Amino acid sequence: MKITGAVLEESGRARPYAQSRPITVGELELADPGPTELLVRIEAAGVCHSDLSVVDGNRPRPLPMLLGHEAAGVAVGVGAAVGDIRPGQRVVMSFLPRCGECPDCAEGGRLPCPTGSAANAAGTLLAGRRLSATGRPVHHHLGVSGFATHAVVDRASVVPVGPDIPPDVAAMLGCAVLTGGGAVLNVARPAPTDSVLVVGLGGVGMAAVITARALQVERVIAVDTAEDKLGQAAALGATETYTAAQVTELGIKARHVIECAGHPRAFETAFGATQPGGSTITVGLPAAAALAAISPLTVTAEARTVVGSYLGSSIPARDIPRYAQLWREGKLPVEKLISARIRLDQINEAMDRLADGQAIRQVILFGQD
Repeated sequence: MKITGAVLEESGRARPYAQSRPITVGELELADPGPTELLVRIEAAGVCHSDLSVVDGNRPRPLPMLLGHEAAGVAVGVGAAVGDIRPGQRVVMSFLPRCGECPDCAEGGRLPCPTGSAANAAGTLLAGRRLSATGRPVHHHLGVSGFATHAVVDRASVVPVGPDIPPDVAAMLGCAVLTGGGAVLNVARPAPTDSVLVVGLGGVGMAAVITARALQVERVIAVDTAEDKLGQAAALGATETYTAAQVTELGIKARHVIECAGHPRAFETAFGATQPGGSTITVGLPAAAALAAISPLTVTAEARTVVGSYLGSSIPARDIPRYAQLWREGKLPVEKLISARIRLDQINEAMDRLADGQAIRQVILFGQD
């Protein structure tokens, strides 16, 4: 079928992207879903830093690529082997499909699935590629390619949610909340009397803040280099806010420190803010060559833990329904993380705002003016 989507043609073009236009919006051909796949009409897609990292070249991917990995929509067609989702159901897409059979999948979300990771690296779905444009193949982004009117995705990449979850909220459950919230829910597992400090207040970091508050953590500390984001974090329930410099100058410490910026200096700030016996949890994705300096002696002498958490160490089928229920109960105000609702043809400008640190989460809405 013919669809409209946003394709990255070349990484590393000069900014502003509004002028260099690395992403083009146009017509593509989407092949029918296979037996284990679904055809989804996209309703909303979040613009995430992981999309920007492909645009700016920090995370090289095979090109051309139809971007977008945080999305929600309605199933309009299901493969013959998909028996638990019917047309008309709203689904959330997750960017790391799991085979469910390998030893890594048996680790409770702690390790990525190597089969899913290999497909993501190759720019395909688990069962191969479904996209083309003007006769040339187009790669999938992290098994989703949600910056389009429709997508074909593997059953392992979707989680059904109730029709009461709005599309823009549902989309953010699949990446920002799974990643930031999962670092709190699955890795830190704080008691209400614990302290949680979050470094980096983009969509993932803010999701960590609101998840910690949803779990009734008494002391939630938000840290960023941008003063305006500190005010937004306070409005979302952070009990204390600091710049990165203030954290160092004042000697602020917490039991669980979550680094969400994907920058080596942010990791160093997070490590320095971790109290003895505490954990430094990193979910950010820096450039492959980036290095950080920490003291191994401190890890030993203070009985510290440093933990990597990919996708919030989540099992989407287990965790997305829990976040959806917290939203229903008014405890997880995901919609307050949305900086702007935009059109697909505004995607290059959205990447500029994201690169400038001017947005928490921009969401593309489909089927609306």
